[in-house]
This record gives sequence, C-alpha cells and structure tokens, in this order.
Amino acid sequence: MGIPVHDVLIVGGGGAGLRAAIAIGEEFPDLSIGVVSKVYPMRSHTVSAEGGAAGVIKPNDSLDDHCYDTISGADWLADQDAVEAFVNEAPKELIQLEHWGCPWSREPDGSVAVRPFGGMKIRRTWFAADKTGFHMLHALFQTSLRYKPVVRYDEFFVTKLLVNDGRCQGVTAIEIRTGEVHAIGGKSVILCTGGAGRIFPFTTNAAIKNGDGMALAYRAGVPLKDMEFVQYHPTGLPGTGILITEAARGEGGVLLNKDGYRYLQDYELGEALPLDSPDHPRLRAMELGPRDRLSQAFVKEQERGRTIQGKYGDYVHLDLRHLGQKKIDKQIPFVRDTAKNYIGIDPVYEPIPVRPVVHYMMGGVDTDIDGATSLPGLFAAGECACVSINGANRLGSNSLTELLVFGRRAARVAAGFAIENPAVDEDAIRKQAAEEEERIRSCFLERTGGSETIADIRTDLNTTLDKGAGIYRNEGALKETCATVLELKKRFGEIQLTDRTRTFNTELQNALELEFMLDAGEALAFSAVARTESRGSHQRTDHPERNDEDFLKHSLAYRTDGEPRIDYKDVVITRWPPGERVYGKR
Repeated sequence: MGIPVHDVLIVGGGGAGLRAAIAIGEEFPDLSIGVVSKVYPMRSHTVSAEGGAAGVIKPNDSLDDHCYDTISGADWLADQDAVEAFVNEAPKELIQLEHWGCPWSREPDGSVAVRPFGGMKIRRTWFAADKTGFHMLHALFQTSLRYKPVVRYDEFFVTKLLVNDGRCQGVTAIEIRTGEVHAIGGKSVILCTGGAGRIFPFTTNAAIKNGDGMALAYRAGVPLKDMEFVQYHPTGLPGTGILITEAARGEGGVLLNKDGYRYLQDYELGEALPLDSPDHPRLRAMELGPRDRLSQAFVKEQERGRTIQGKYGDYVHLDLRHLGQKKIDKQIPFVRDTAKNYIGIDPVYEPIPVRPVVHYMMGGVDTDIDGATSLPGLFAAGECACVSINGANRLGSNSLTELLVFGRRAARVAAGFAIENPAVDEDAIRKQAAEEEERIRSCFLERTGGSETIADIRTDLNTTLDKGAGIYRNEGALKETCATVLELKKRFGEIQLTDRTRTFNTELQNALELEFMLDAGEALAFSAVARTESRGSHQRTDHPERNDEDFLKHSLAYRTDGEPRIDYKDVVITRWPPGERVYGKR
C-alpha cells in the first residue's frame, strides 16, 4: 500500500507554517501541500503573542532605520543581507495580513496605529490591541482553508526526518489519537516548529516548544546556528512565567525597584521622555531599551539588594497606574485580564510583579536567506530556524513579521525544489519509518527495568541550564552544564514509561520531546562555552568584552556520537560595519 506523498510537506501549523502553506497555494496551485502539526493549528504558540509586528509604515520612519535598529540590537551578529530582505518585505506582508482579516488597531484618522517597542528608536510596531498573535493566527488559518491542495495532519507528532539518496524525502509521525507511526513523504520539507524555551525551568513558552524541529535537523546532520543566544524577556509573572507584553512598556509602563525608584536610569538606557511628545519622534525611554539590557539590569539590581523578595524569587514592579483605566482597557486589555486572573492584581490600581523569563531562541537550524539548509530538500522558517536576522538579541515585534516574510520565502524555494526533484523513493522511506516504529516500541513501549523517569531528567536539564547558561555565564558553570547534559543523555537510555498503550499516550510524547530537549540543550551549552566573549544575550563574566576580531562569527553545532563539534562561519556585513550599541542620549 502506498504512503501519502506531498510536493511540499510543512512541519508545524503556526504562523510560519500557515504562511508557507498559503504562499504555495497562491503561487503554485497545482502542488500538493501537507501540514503536519502536533496540535490543532489554532493552538500553536503564535496565538499567544501579544505586543505586535514590526514594519515601516509611517512617514517619519525608513527602511534603513529599521535595518539599523535590528542590526545594532543584534549586536552586529545578524546577517545584513537577510535583515535587508526582511525589512523590505515586512510592510507588504503586514498589509496583506490586513486584507486577510487581521484587525490592526487604528489611529483616529483611520491609518494603521503603531506603538514603540524595545530597541526600536522609532514607533513601527503594528498591533491589534494586545492580542496580535491571536488575530494573526486566526487570519492565517482561515485563509489557509481556501486552498484545497492543503492537507492537514492535526495532532500528528513528527519524530524523524526521512533522508534518502542525499535529500530529505519526508517524515515519520505518530498519530496521537491512535499511536500509529506513519510515513509521510515530501519532495521538500519545511520545518516551522517554533523554539525550545521549555529546556529552561522558567519560560513564557508553551509546553509544546521543546526544540522539536531543531533536534530533527540536528540528527539529520544539519548544524544548529548561534544556539548560545537565549533571550530573556524582562517582564514575566513570577511563578507562572506568563508574559506581560512589551506593549505595556510601549504604552508608558515603568519599572520600579523595591524603593519605588525607576532604576533603569542607572544603566545607560536613555532618558525618560514622554512617549507621546511631538518634540521627540525618536524614542529614548529607558523601559524601551533592548530586552537583553533590561534583563541584565534586573540582575544588577538583584545583586545590589534592590529587588523585592517573593515566594517565587526576586522581582520588581511594572507600574501602569499612571496610564489610567481608559488607556489600559483600550490598548492593553489582555494585560489587565492576565494580571487579575493569574495573580489577583488589577494594574489600574496596583503595580504588577515581574522578573526576567526565558522567551526566545535567537539560534536554530542553520539556513540561508531563503530558508534552505545544508541538507537538500530541507528548509526551515520561524523561531526554529536561524536565518539570521536576530543575531545575539532579537528586537521585540520583529519575530511575528519574521514568520510571515521567511515563511513565504522558504515556501517559494521549497516549491521550486519539489518541482525540480519530483521523485520520492516510497519503499526506502517506508523502511525507515518501520525502523523508527521499532525504535519507539523497543526503547519506550516495551522496555522494562529502566530506573529513570521523564520528570527527573527534565528537572535536572532545566536546573543545569538555568544555573550554567542563564543571563550571566562563566567557563566553570558552563563546563559543568556541558558535562551534566552529556550525563543526562546517558541516563535517558534508562528511562521507563508506565503507560504502554498506544491511544493518546502523552507519556510517550513527553519522552520523545525530552529527547529533543536534550539535543537542543547540548547544542546550546557547548556553543556557549566555546564563545569566549560577551555579546547581546550571551554575557560571560570571565570575558566581559565583545570580541569582533575572533567572534564576529556564527557558531555552528554539529551532532556527533560524543560532544558536538563547534565550527564558525562569517557574519554577512553589507552596509553597517560593527559599532557600539548606544541607547543613551543622541
């Protein structure tokens, strides 16, 4: 019996995956498109994004300004050709999204409203109140339903890339409802699986974000690029990790320490100017510095004993009270709902407790400007990929636009590859799928005598990465983390499941996800110990300076039978030579 074979097979049903599917449906209507997602697409993590999407639209802004903000914010580790392509294509993608039904918020004159975001010197973030990802994903999903060539595999969990004759030709996926392992062929495959924030204990990321796509590519021989760069968002709720969007600060929220002092003025993050002042079109407000700098400032406040001690660790206050109820309810209503529902605080009347929380992986699957990897037939887009426009620190609101721009770019090239390489060896990939099914059966469902649990290994992984690869790092702690991750991979071989059934076996899924997390954590730790400098989100206390001479390069982590091999390749510089990141006075 034959297996399903699609011209383009997309793994992931979030923003990047759906944008890719739409692009192929529009531009290549005769091609078959498969979309494999381990959750129903509307449950993809894109839906939780709040603040907005960046794109030049106002007359006081320019493409060059957006490029420069992105490149300097990335501490010059972004590939500038990719940044230029991204910035040039961003506005038309956001306009297109409106045509598909995304209800962008408006100015009184009816034009698209934009708000300030961290690291951006000019207001350029489009938004739909503070439910931007929700509305974007709805618009993309309903648009994807127009295209009959799109075949969805909802709640199918991909466990392996099928590589034959030197190219990627499909995937194996567990149908979660039945437990059956399927081979699904693809003349080309696009990974759009999101990030890996769950490898840390305190994160804004949903439980589905375990580095699946990164690990799939890593195991297939594709390097993971710049994995040492992990973004902490400065305003997560203590305990839950739920994000209080940067839009709250964009609308004028301020950060206060235990003394009620606006402490960011001590950290060279600019002046506290009125955000709506007509005399200051370029933003210099302290709370809208880049996320890496704000998270690092929190640690310094903590060291000085100026944070507030609570049940879930130290925190500071995000104060919105001066904005007033009318503005809060219009511009950031979800912030108010979140604070009331999860911590019992109404930000109209009380400040919100916040602390830095792992939010985004700047690193991921190494791709070129069109999403192509080093493995023919394999492409990647979105947070699981590293194209790289984010470098050492992503600017808020660039990521949602990145899903659109590079989802479409990857789709077009993947479609071209499928047209030029129509053959898929069904017998070969069916055989590989049978081998994967046997691995899952023997190593998990039928193994007896194992002494390890998923929870213990996952907790130890979270703990060692948090301790050794957090906001500030040093060689000793990183080496200890590397050794611990390798030991955890050995311990994983002794894992024991209690659920041996097939139907909705979430324990099996958790085990396979943990295996992905260990690969992502390994690439991160070894890439971090090898980069002996400080840049963006990667801060080494034993190497506090940026070192362009040796490390103006992307790291590449290659999987081996032992420690990963770390190589480097040059950053693409076009028009903006490396300089100092300055967020103070003009």
